[in-house]
Amino acid sequence: MITSKQRSKLKALAANITPAFQLGKEGIGENMLANLSDCLEKRELVKVNILENADGVPADLGRELAAKLGAECVIVIGRKAVLYRRSKRKDVEHIEL
Repeated sequence: MITSKQRSKLKALAANITPAFQLGKEGIGENMLANLSDCLEKRELVKVNILENADGVPADLGRELAAKLGAECVIVIGRKAVLYRRSKRKDVEHIEL
């Protein structure tokens, strides 16, 4: 669980990144989860664009993605969700919270 101060820092960092994934009508699939997990291991902070044709409320989909990935849903604004998970890799520059 991250604190509000940590969440604020992550939101500021996420403002400058572009969405790396899109969640559409196919929903949350195993292939998407695997790719998103790899991306989180490399970047630690990922923005996901939730398309209009996705089934469900964007906030719920963001939390569901985070739960399935063992990540934190930092924020969902409109149709964009920001996910954070500390990488276990040593060759990655970690985000200091």
